Amino acid sequence: MTAVSYTLILIGAALFVLLTGAAYSVYLERKVSALIQQRVGPNRVGPFGLLQPLADVIKLILKEDIVPTSADKLVHFLAPIISVTIALITFAVIPFARVEGIGMTEATNGFLVIADVNIGVLYILAIASVAVYGVTLAGWSSNSKYALLGGLRASAQMISYELAMGLAVVSVILLTNATYGGEGGFLRPGAIVEAQRGAWNLFVNPLGFLIFVVCAFAEANRAPFDLVEAEQELVGGFHTEYSSMKFALFFVAEYLHVIVASMLITTLFVGGYLGPFEGMLGVQDWGWGGQLAWGLGWFLAKTVFFVFVFVWVRWTLPRFKYNQLMDIGWKKFLPLALANLMLVAAGTAIYATLTA
Repeated sequence: MTAVSYTLILIGAALFVLLTGAAYSVYLERKVSALIQQRVGPNRVGPFGLLQPLADVIKLILKEDIVPTSADKLVHFLAPIISVTIALITFAVIPFARVEGIGMTEATNGFLVIADVNIGVLYILAIASVAVYGVTLAGWSSNSKYALLGGLRASAQMISYELAMGLAVVSVILLTNATYGGEGGFLRPGAIVEAQRGAWNLFVNPLGFLIFVVCAFAEANRAPFDLVEAEQELVGGFHTEYSSMKFALFFVAEYLHVIVASMLITTLFVGGYLGPFEGMLGVQDWGWGGQLAWGLGWFLAKTVFFVFVFVWVRWTLPRFKYNQLMDIGWKKFLPLALANLMLVAAGTAIYATLTA
């Protein structure tokens, strides 16, 4: 098999897992919210309600697709597609495992990743900055005041929290540059994971971790930062005028953003595919099957845990007011992110001096 064939197989597998994961993230959300509120949750369709996502898809497919008469038909059609596409292409540079001796990883320096590029972190930040277009265009194209206000809120919110998030990522890059001794650039997500073999960035850079996680909530428009939908104020916000599969695409995009955000948190701060006691267990000497199971298992376990945290927070904390949202982004997190970056820069400079 050629490298291209392996890449296509990996893309297909990743898309299947992501889309299935998005569907069952909805199931997880319903079960966790039911547990928090002392309810039962889905339990009628299939064993333990496991076929409920399939029933939801069939229901949405059969609904009528209604488009407002005065809407911009083309942009109204493209907006949900943009949202889903951007959510899907972000994972292209995320390493799922480190495996030696398998053809699929020969062209990617041993990483199980679709594209092992030297500017992977810049790619992630660029895609994250474009994600706002789907929501904003949906709000504008609907020609509805509620939808337009939701779109405007989304653009302001995402731009505000991208600054602090970017600074948190820069602090991770500084740490990687100081500690990574392998080949390739320190902007590669794989290099960031490998640099955490000594200690996860969660412990070395806890303030950066906290800033990144909270900003990820804001970027994904999840409670307590779901001001762009805010049913009590805006009916449904940017997707008020959407129905049928177009609404379903926005729904899928939201949960894809949650999964991708969880993957990024795992990769940047929690060691990615690295598990405990790897050196003691001699994981690097295992066959490719053992390495694959070990790396993928830890990566998926960490990702699922942070998806659970997203759900847990939604059903625990109340929604912020809009002035509080902006205040936290500009007056709290931006100065904190700058201070944290300066602290990490000073720490890495001292570390470089001591180890020179």
